[in-house]
This record gives sequence, structure tokens and C-alpha cells, in this order.
Amino acid sequence: MQELPECQRSDAVSSMVYEAGARIRDPVYGCAGAVFQLQKQVNELQAQLAKAQAQVVNMQLQQANVLALLCMDMDKAPSSPPPNSPRSAVDDTFITNSSYLSFMEDINNDANSGSLWEPLWT
Repeated sequence: MQELPECQRSDAVSSMVYEAGARIRDPVYGCAGAVFQLQKQVNELQAQLAKAQAQVVNMQLQQANVLALLCMDMDKAPSSPPPNSPRSAVDDTFITNSSYLSFMEDINNDANSGSLWEPLWT
């Protein structure tokens, strides 16, 4: 302690007190055990973050696919809906378009099987 500059002595004392407390709580590993547990927790949280990011990318891709299908369907739809029709051309497209319905069935089947939630990086 005498060899340390005065400005670092309080930090050194705090470290020694912490290390002593850690050694009391964990006589075998002491501070190293605490550091290991913190590193393990960081790794687990990073894995959770990566999984959440993969889910976000997956959902963004699904949204892009739905929007692309909507655009294709709107291009195929008649330019003007019939007069006195309570439904719009977009509604008709949703109801009658078999490719959209099969796409939605595929999404529901994938969601039920859990494949949508598998991380992209595994």
C-alpha cells in the first residue's frame, strides 16, 4: 500500500475489501467465481439478444413478403371498383386471391411448427 500513490490507495482498499468479502462468500473461487458468473451472464444475454435480433429480421422479411404480395395483387386488381360496391378492390383481392391465402396458411403452419422462431444464425 505504501508503494501506491495516495490517489490510488482508496481504490486499492476497496478492492481488497471486496476480494475479502468474495472469498468469504465463495472460499474456493472468490472474486474469480464472481467474474466467471458475470461473464456467463453476459454470454447468455448476448445469445438472447442475437435470438431477438434474428426474430426481428425474420419478421421484417415476412412483412416485406406480405407487402410484395399486396403490391402484386393491387397491380392485378381492376383499376376502378364497380360502382355501388360496398367492398373495395383491395378487399376483393384479399378474399379471392388464392396465392395470398396459401401464403398466409404457410405462415400459420410455420408458426405452429416453431420454424419461424428458430434463430437464423444456428
